[in-house]
Formats: sequence, structure tokens, C-alpha cells
Amino acid sequence: MTDQISLSRTPSVDLAIIGGGPAGAAAAITAARGGATVVVFEKGLHGRDKVCGDGLTPRAIGALNDLGVGFEAAHHIVGLRMIANKTVRELDWPSTSRFPDHGAVWPRRHLDAALMDAAAKAGADVRWGIEALPWVEDGRVLGVTIGTNKVSAGLTILASGAQGEASRMVGAVRDPAEPFGLAIRSYAESPRHADTHIEACLTLRDNHGTPVPGYGWMFPAGDGTVNIGVGALSTMKGFKSLNLKTLLDAYRGIVQHSWQLGPHLERPRAWRLPMTAVRRHGPGWVAIGDAAGLINPMNGEGIDYGLESGMLASELFLADPATAPERYDVEVGARFDQFLRTGRRFSFLIGHPLILRTGLRMAVGTDAIAKITLQVMGNLVDSSSPGASGRVLRVADYALAAADPLLRRTRATP
Repeated sequence: MTDQISLSRTPSVDLAIIGGGPAGAAAAITAARGGATVVVFEKGLHGRDKVCGDGLTPRAIGALNDLGVGFEAAHHIVGLRMIANKTVRELDWPSTSRFPDHGAVWPRRHLDAALMDAAAKAGADVRWGIEALPWVEDGRVLGVTIGTNKVSAGLTILASGAQGEASRMVGAVRDPAEPFGLAIRSYAESPRHADTHIEACLTLRDNHGTPVPGYGWMFPAGDGTVNIGVGALSTMKGFKSLNLKTLLDAYRGIVQHSWQLGPHLERPRAWRLPMTAVRRHGPGWVAIGDAAGLINPMNGEGIDYGLESGMLASELFLADPATAPERYDVEVGARFDQFLRTGRRFSFLIGHPLILRTGLRMAVGTDAIAKITLQVMGNLVDSSSPGASGRVLRVADYALAAADPLLRRTRATP
């Protein structure tokens, strides 16, 4: 690895990464360990917070294992407690050949710092407090710009989270015809902070009594606090008038007694969950993680997809820089598109209150179906999943594809 680049000239690196979250860090670690010269630009400072639920699925833990990044500092989680009206199902994460049987809760200020420290240790040049944008000429990304300075790169990776200016410059924007999500979270003290199950309440209602396609969560952090939050999909009736703070307050009222919650330790903060990207690659660039819309519509989770897509992008670049963008788009699509497409289509269905109520009764109604719900909520299902969950995904993908035109015509009025 060369010495840190100087921004007073126009240096050249193999890989320039915009964003220092899990996706960008995973790409940096993989590329730097493979011998590439890597620079990462993160506009926040070391230890900066990122509004998030802080939950790591078993799939995310598997990706951390692949990266060789330890998570001893995180609070270990053995499963999920699902609540739908008066039905409670507490299930442990399944043991599979692909993913470990445990997850974690790790506040993002600590997770992201640990990953970026690993990237720097691997040899990446990490630049904090610097906002970079794609350097675009004649439809090709040549690297990044920082003010009036430029850094040329063999490949530029957008790992900048929910699509913003960097994404708009290359056309990696959300498809306006597809659903997206909104979420809000805060922290509170709780004597149950060391609980080994995360909790999801699947039956939320807005202040008009309309069922909300989404859920409320309690994620115990093991440090005296819990992460409390709610999320909702844009397919619900009345979504444009949905008040997230009011929804969070209503959910807090449901769990206040059982979790013995203290007051909010910080102002609740909301964020957008993009679930599509019109483009996720082009000449000289790829988008990974949230910037590529790789978020599970059924739970709002994307850390594991960010880690995996970051590693994949760098592996393909190391193998053949010339074909990496096109191969990345094909391979990331083969890995994730079927499940995410099915989830988006399903979100149109559950935007209808009657269908949502019926679906929730089924989702936790029997132990067998609840186990499939558990795998969906844990991001453990994709196009290569074996067993019942894989068969259900393939059948659902076929059925919802046929019903897609009808689903869109009859969607609940936002």
C-alpha cells in the first residue's frame, strides 16, 4: 500500500469508495487485503452515529466472520420474539450450513468504527470528515471530486447510504413506482437490556386506527439500554399523513410496562429506507448496500446485504477490473433480486388493511409458518435457500409476478 494520497494533486488509486458505513468498509477491507490501493471518504468523523435499528442478523454475523472482524463487543442475540395481537412466538435463529445460529445488537457508532478501523489496518487510506462526489465525464466515472480536487480511480464505489447527491449524479436513484420505507428510533434504559431475543411487534396502528404494514422493535443492546423504534412501508393507506413520532409514542405505550422503559435518552431520529435503485452500475462505478436499494422490504434490514455486496464488488474488481461493474450487477442480482422483488410486491398486498390483518394471523399462527416468517425477518432466505422457505419464496415469486399488474392498480391509496 502506498503512503496516504495527497489531495493537492490528482493522484490515482485502484478503488475510491464514497461512504464509510458497513458496505463501504467491507469493500475497503476486501480490496486492500487483496493488494489494491484504496481510499475511503466518509463525511462524518470517526465514531459518528448512524441512525439505525442496530440489529445484526445471523447473515450479517456470517459476513463479519468472512471479513475476520470480531464482534465480541456486541450484545449477542439468539433469536426473535414475534408479537401479533395476543399471539407471541419466541423462536431461536435456525442452525444452517450457510449462516450461524446467532445475531447481535451493536450500536452503529461502534460497529462502523470497528469496521473502518479494520479497513485502515488492512491498508486502506481512510479519510474522515471529507465529502466526496463522483467525478463524471462523458458518462463515465473517473474517480471522485473533493471540492476542486480530484482523485482518479479504476473503480468508484458508491456506499453513501440512502440515495443522495452522489447517487443522483450517476442515476442510481430510487424507482418512484416502487415502495420504500420510513423508520424512527431512539434509546431508553431498561432492566431487560441483556435480553437474548430481539422483539418485533407486527400489529401497529396509526392514530386513525389503520393497521400499519411495518413493525415496532425492541433491540436490547446489553449496555443498560435498548434501541426502540418503528418502521412503516409506503404502501399503506394514509402513508403521506403518517406521523412517525406519534407511531413511536403509541408503540412505546404498548411496551412501556413489560420493558420498564426509562425516558428517551436522545431525540427520536427518522430515516428513509430505499428499496430499489434504477441503476446500480455504470462505466467506472458500482453502487452497494443502501445506495443500491438492497434493503429487505419485510424488515427494513440492509446491513448484511451491504457487507455482502461490498465484498462482492471488490472481489470482482480484484479478479478483473475491466468487467467488474457489469459482472457485479449480474451477480448481485442473482443473489438478491428475486427475494427483494417478491418482498416489494408483497408490500403492495399488505398495504390493504384486511389483507394485512389476515396475513399477520397466518404469519405467527402455527409454529411451521412462524419459522418461515423468522427466516424472512432474519434475511435468511434468498434464491438459493433450500427447504420449505426456499420453496415458499419460489412459489410466491411466481404468483406475485403474475399478480403484479393487479397489485399496482389496486394498491392502497398512499
